[in-house]
Amino acid sequence: MAKYDLSLDTVFTALGDPTRRAILERLSRGPASVSELAAPFDMAMPSFMGHLKKLEAAGMISSEKDGRVRTCALVPGAFAPAKDWLTAQRDLWEARLDRFDAFVTQLAKDQTE
Repeated sequence: MAKYDLSLDTVFTALGDPTRRAILERLSRGPASVSELAAPFDMAMPSFMGHLKKLEAAGMISSEKDGRVRTCALVPGAFAPAKDWLTAQRDLWEARLDRFDAFVTQLAKDQTE
């Protein structure tokens, strides 16, 4: 049975939207207020806040409120679950392809003998 990891699903769901990826890209340069993050997007604030809530639920960003200003920042290590899963997949497929290459090489060698 396949291993099911809800946190990994949440991370990939968060990364699955271009608006959320753009928010993460902006936050990679440092914390920003919600209004600063929302400025480049042509959408209503409630819709934009929905994107922030999904990123926060995935553990990718944190936010804190100071007076009337809510500031968001990336959470250190937030991409680790996705990176770890992708690394495991890469290792798995590289091993499979190495075995396939060895098989094809042996098959070609056997046909020339």
